Amino acid sequence: MGIAFMLAQKFPRGTKIFMIGEDGIRVALEEKGFEILSVENAPQAQAVVMGIDRSINFYKVAEATLLVRAGIPFYTTNTDRTFPTPRGEIPGSGSWLSVITSATGIEPIVAGKPFPYLMELSLERLGTTKEETLIVGDRLETDIAAGQSVGCPTALVLSGVSSLEEAKLWQPTPDLIAENLSELVS
Repeated sequence: MGIAFMLAQKFPRGTKIFMIGEDGIRVALEEKGFEILSVENAPQAQAVVMGIDRSINFYKVAEATLLVRAGIPFYTTNTDRTFPTPRGEIPGSGSWLSVITSATGIEPIVAGKPFPYLMELSLERLGTTKEETLIVGDRLETDIAAGQSVGCPTALVLSGVSSLEEAKLWQPTPDLIAENLSELVS
């Protein structure tokens, strides 16, 4: 939703977007009136949007690379390098993003964490102040950094990516640290 909101402020309805991502991004972009292009129609793109895509393939990455190298604006939902699963961490959006950035030398505009844009949008939609809004996450460099970037209190849960040892070194330290969400809310 954050990237769709951001793009709606920059591009008119009907803008053609080449997207690497899943249904969540697709639906949010379509609800804002953007046209999502297939790999075959990618050369018509006016913007490139990237998020996590568990169906990513060489053709999607190649088209995105060609578009970005040609100067088409490049956006991403987040830079999370990994995605936690019950078996361990797997490549996240940021890992796939690094393929395009290394092939082009161009960094995307980030709509999501850790940049404050998404946090400010969330506060506006919630109708809460930063002081009364607790940002909870499992990753220091995105979730906690995002909350801290707008001055919200933060809580790190250790059931995901970041460890207690990493949290002790993080500055400023998260306001709360819990083993998991259950511990945090009890």
